[in-house]
Amino acid sequence: MAVSTNLLLTEKEMIHRSQNDELLFYRQVAGGEIDAITANCNEHRFLETEGVGTLSRDPVLNLKYHFVVTAALVSRICTENGMEMEMSFRLSDYYIQKLDYLFSEKEIEDWHNKMVLDYTKRMNMLKQNSALSRPISECINYIYAHIKERITIEDLAKACGNSTSYISRLFKSEMNISASDYIRKVKIEKAQNLLRFSDFSMVEIASYLSFSSQSHFIKLFQDETGMTPKKYRSMYYGTHWKGSEEELV
Repeated sequence: MAVSTNLLLTEKEMIHRSQNDELLFYRQVAGGEIDAITANCNEHRFLETEGVGTLSRDPVLNLKYHFVVTAALVSRICTENGMEMEMSFRLSDYYIQKLDYLFSEKEIEDWHNKMVLDYTKRMNMLKQNSALSRPISECINYIYAHIKERITIEDLAKACGNSTSYISRLFKSEMNISASDYIRKVKIEKAQNLLRFSDFSMVEIASYLSFSSQSHFIKLFQDETGMTPKKYRSMYYGTHWKGSEEELV
């Protein structure tokens, strides 16, 4: 009887540890803890089966079901911690819809890692923005909302109701980078995602992000990443779904 009791206690401890690990994971996403979530992804924690329920006998379908559960929980906890609800749900829908184009456990794991890191980075930025002054927080929101357009310091100044000289000085002071360099950095990050997860050409990406020309886009991309867009795509292209105009968001 003692053996049976000990076994039950052990099982409860295993479940308790598993629940604590899962709760910690979601808290780290919501807290914007990029290093912790990156480590979680590198350790392939999403593929672990111990203490995880089986939702389908088909291993690929089972992983897709768990992906949907993770997406729903991540979306909810990020909303509860300050992410705008529509943005959170739109992200969740976006990642779940791509599951139809994934056919192996490795593809699903890679897509899961991209999703949780996307949420984590957005929460990290939200956390950083909360410590910024109102004008700079508004500038950053404007940049992300208008990333497809050509953005100038005049646009930022107008958006937050301050002079260009004031915004230039304040941006550099709070962000440790000039506004123009920050805009370029965000555009290049968006271009990296499009190169990795869509089939759009260099010309289409350059045009979409309002670079003055394809050659200008290539030069800035190489300055920022150390490689050409073509080389970057050849190294990091990793999914199989095909893009469409509606997905350039």
